[in-house]
Amino acid sequence: MKTKIICCISIFVSLLFFNIKLVAQDVVDTTVTQYIIETYSGGQFVGVLLKEDDKEVLIETKDRGKVTIPKFEVKVIRVLKPGELNVKGDYLPEEVFSTRYFITTNGLPIKKGENYVLWNLYGPEIHFGVGKNIGLGLMTSWIGMPVIGSAKYSIKVSEKFNLGLGTLLGTGSWAAPDFLLALPYGVLTYGDRRNNINFSGGYGVVSYGGVPEGKALISIAGMKKVGKKVSLVFDSFIVPEVRFTDSTYDPNTGIETITNKYNVLAILIPGIRIQDAADKAFQFGFAGIYANGKMVPVPIPFLQWYRKF
Repeated sequence: MKTKIICCISIFVSLLFFNIKLVAQDVVDTTVTQYIIETYSGGQFVGVLLKEDDKEVLIETKDRGKVTIPKFEVKVIRVLKPGELNVKGDYLPEEVFSTRYFITTNGLPIKKGENYVLWNLYGPEIHFGVGKNIGLGLMTSWIGMPVIGSAKYSIKVSEKFNLGLGTLLGTGSWAAPDFLLALPYGVLTYGDRRNNINFSGGYGVVSYGGVPEGKALISIAGMKKVGKKVSLVFDSFIVPEVRFTDSTYDPNTGIETITNKYNVLAILIPGIRIQDAADKAFQFGFAGIYANGKMVPVPIPFLQWYRKF
């Protein structure tokens, strides 16, 4: 049973990081240094830097040809890294909401001041970058139950690895004040704000009426920028051991036999994110639930709207 889960996750993650080159033409020449110029008015120009002096900058772009920019309008000039260009030489901007998949987060930090609201079909979330590598958030449903707070601290281990330590703390609020939830977790992310894969694990504890119950939880998620506005996203939420009860009835003896067995419970969510502006994005995906040895599709899609403020 667990083999099926591993195979499904492997397929989805492989699709995220597998580039299909449909054409050989228009592939970027990696021997030529590519630059990006950002202006104070918000413009971006990507191409080969031909000239730079005290008065102006001349850059040869792929889509607009040679462009002359007055030096006083130039905010940033820098060399592009290989991962910032696709195979056709198009610039891939960073994913603004790259710290989040569908239901899980990763080790990348929410930058200070990069606050955002996430609207779900089931309710809203709000997240704040309150300091260097520190993020706080609050999530609930449209009826205000439950109410869950989140906190995460990110640690940059190396150029490609980021570690995150966080927790979720929740209550049933007005509807079920005796319901409490806690989920401390750790995440390890390989990649950057365009392409990444994430492994996370935690221990969730719920208490209702003073009786706590806990389960280990794990997740594998990833994101790949495939165009200027489009990213592929995969998320999962896995409980390695859940008790399922089966019953069989023998009509000859009139005896019902009840058996308990333990199996994996997993939610797998592949999807697409479309970022049509610097401060907003739309994401949709279709989930499948693997429970008691069977994969069942969820008929209601995941629809999410991101808004930066």
